Amino acid sequence: MNTSTAIAPDTLSPTIPVFPLSGALLLPRGELPLHVFEQRYRDMVRDSASSHGLIGMIQPTRPESTVNRSDLYGTGCVGRMSGLRRTDDGRYYLTLIGLCRYDVAEELPMTHAYREVVADYRRYLSDVDPAEPAVMDREKLLSALRSYLDAQDMETDWDRLYRVDEETLVNALAMMCPFDPREKQALLEAADIRERSEILTSLFTMGGLAARGTAPSSMQ
Repeated sequence: MNTSTAIAPDTLSPTIPVFPLSGALLLPRGELPLHVFEQRYRDMVRDSASSHGLIGMIQPTRPESTVNRSDLYGTGCVGRMSGLRRTDDGRYYLTLIGLCRYDVAEELPMTHAYREVVADYRRYLSDVDPAEPAVMDREKLLSALRSYLDAQDMETDWDRLYRVDEETLVNALAMMCPFDPREKQALLEAADIRERSEILTSLFTMGGLAARGTAPSSMQ
């Protein structure tokens, strides 16, 4: 999952289209597969592919199906499109490669069917070129994950989890596990891999207890 971005901070476009998707999490150097079928997001993919190739993932504060235009969380992650494939009926399959998180400086007036924002990357430029290797309590995280999976009667490839580097491990678990949108947002906004690992450990611990009927499963 750990993918080289090979990008300089000054190539990050200040204006990006955004894909509001509840429960979806993109992190730097992560890979997020997308199936794009709604017309406005087909337009977004087409337009982005013809320019900078970037799409900003972000979560709505409420599912867009419940309101015409939901407010957005203040932080998202921009990704570069890879492996773009268009089907005969106009749908797109692609993978977003995470580049850098961003704060929403402002949302632009609608000139397309999709939404666009001015992205402020300043707080997260270390995402592009981390200064130090990730440091975290790997054993504590994996122990909490094991208890969580046991409680859910689920299996995983433990050999692979022990082989990957810390950042790949933490970000893969954060992106793939079925946490609720608030929990996904907390993982996105974590200051570093250590903090993200600590949040994951807490979520796995609470989730395991909840599966056994002894605790709530959501962060408070």
